[in-house]
This record gives sequence, C-alpha cells and structure tokens, in this order.
Amino acid sequence: MKRRTFLPTLLAFFCTLLITVSCAQNAPQADAPAEPAPATATAGEPVKMGYSNWAGWWPWAVAEAEGLFEKNGANVELIWFDGYLESIQALAGGQLDANGQTLNDTISFLADAANGMVTVLVNDNSAGNDKIIVADGIDSVADLKGKTVALEEGVVDDFLLTLALEDAGMKRDDVEIKNLETGAAATAFAAGQTDGFGGWVPFWETALSREGSKEIITSKDYPGAIPDLLVVSQKLIDERPEQVQALVDTWFDTLAFIKANPDRANEIMAKRASVSDTEFEKYTEGTKIFTLEENLEAFQAGGDDMKYMPYAAQKMTDFMVKVGFIPQAPDLSKLLDDQFVKAYAAKK
Repeated sequence: MKRRTFLPTLLAFFCTLLITVSCAQNAPQADAPAEPAPATATAGEPVKMGYSNWAGWWPWAVAEAEGLFEKNGANVELIWFDGYLESIQALAGGQLDANGQTLNDTISFLADAANGMVTVLVNDNSAGNDKIIVADGIDSVADLKGKTVALEEGVVDDFLLTLALEDAGMKRDDVEIKNLETGAAATAFAAGQTDGFGGWVPFWETALSREGSKEIITSKDYPGAIPDLLVVSQKLIDERPEQVQALVDTWFDTLAFIKANPDRANEIMAKRASVSDTEFEKYTEGTKIFTLEENLEAFQAGGDDMKYMPYAAQKMTDFMVKVGFIPQAPDLSKLLDDQFVKAYAAKK
C-alpha cells in the first residue's frame, strides 16, 4: 500500500512516464487497457480515471461493480494502478482525465501537469493511518530534540512531524531527518538505527516491531493534514463538465450504497485491495471518509485551520518550498473547485 511518494525533479518525472504505461499493463483489473493512449475529453469517449491501493479510494471499486457509474451518467474507464506514483504521473502527463491522489502530491506536480490538475472532491482524510513512531525512552514530542527520525523527506509524514514540532514550540531543525524511502526508514528504525520513524500503513507495523517502540503522533491528531482527493484535469472540466459532475454524483451514491449494503461493499473492497479481513478493518478505521457536509466545509476559503483546504494547500506549499522539495510555489488559484460538490448539494 505504498503511497504519497513521488520524484522530486522534472527530469525524473519525464523519464518515468514510460514506466507508467507498463505498470498499468500489469494491473490485475480486467478493464485496464494494455497500453493507455493519451486521454482526450471529446464527447462519447470514456473518462480515464485512475485509482490505487488506499482505503479512501477503494469505494470506486464498488461503484464499478454495482453499475453506479452508469446509473449516474458517468462514462468511465476505471484503471487500477499497483503503483500510486505512476497514477499521479499518468494524470500529470495527460494519460488520465482523473485520479485519486493526496493534496500535497497534487501541489507537487501542479506546475508541470499537461492539462492542469483540479481538486473537485475530498474522498477522505488520513485519521491514524500515518504515524510518528519513537523508541523507548522518548515520551513526548519535546523529547525528540536532537534525535534522529527516519522518513521520506518532503512528503506527508515529514509535514505531519513538522506540524507537531511547531505545536511543541520547536522547529524541524531541532531533529535530525534521515531521508530514506518509507520501507527502508521503517526497517532502519526497527533495527535500532534511528530514534524515530514517520510513515504510513503498513510500514509503521514494521517500525512497531521494535521492542519498546510506540506512536506519539498520528494523522488523527491533525485533521486536514493529509486529505485524499478526486483530482481531474482542467481540460476535462472545460470540455466535459457534465462528466465531472457525474463522477462526484457517483461518489456520494456509492457511499449511500456502502451504508445500505456493508457486507457486499466490504467484500468488493477487500477483494480489490487484496487484504485480509483484519487488515481491511484496520486500514478503514484509520481513514475518515468525508460526508457531503464535510466536503463543503473543506473547500471553504478564509479558514485558518488545516481542515480548510485553501489554508492547508498554502501551508503545504510553503513547507515543500522551505525544505527544497519543490523549487517554487505553483499557482494555486485553480487547484480547488467546489462547483460540483455544491451542485450535488443543491440537488439534494
């Protein structure tokens, strides 16, 4: 379930676009095309929509299995990506019209997206699936001063740690960041090579195998810090806004189906994710699916809290520029578009 990690340079981005196609070929879903051509938004053609292995995006499998896309007038070719990174690259490169991805990843690719990237829906917030794990003897955030924390620099758990340090009156520079890929970071911490670890499920399970280790911060403590989204191209909005609306309508119809048919829905999602019943329960518990009302609130401007995406997007952007993860702040003026959520609310 590796997610939320991406290549920091434009060169690497273009070099790996070819890999995107081969990764999509290997996806287990029967309807994934053998070699997806660049997406177009002309009338009648399916909207190419990617998603990957995160609990907040599993409901799209229910929509497909139960015919809810068709019910809502959405002409969709749903494409499963084993690699989350590849799905972001495919949207940025114009091979997809829509994708499930996080806010910080969307910001990171925004400047170079071929057809633009626009957030039209909040699927969920990480609510415990991201954690900062520490060694025995560290009992508070303040105790991290001067200690070494292994994590992927510049991505969501680095941001989560920074928020917690700020709340404790500290700076990111007060800890030593050991920049490692998340799986390697968990292994290094478990082997006693660092004092702390930051990462997401299932990697923190490896970290917690270290005797005496414990969590001191989770994404549940910082609502809005890690939102997972439906992101579409600006081209799709400009040329086929009715299909964007149909996607948003389908999402809320899917949530209603899941509520009314939990056993059937859980069976579909667990099969799609290839997880056990125990894992399914754990991963969904750490994921807060957003209601219509929470969506409307999240898009509101003027708030000074992470639960408001305009505020969160600016804070994330400032963070990524400060740590050198992106060279400069992209134009955020078209990053968020709540017209489709509002239109759905008006109909209800």
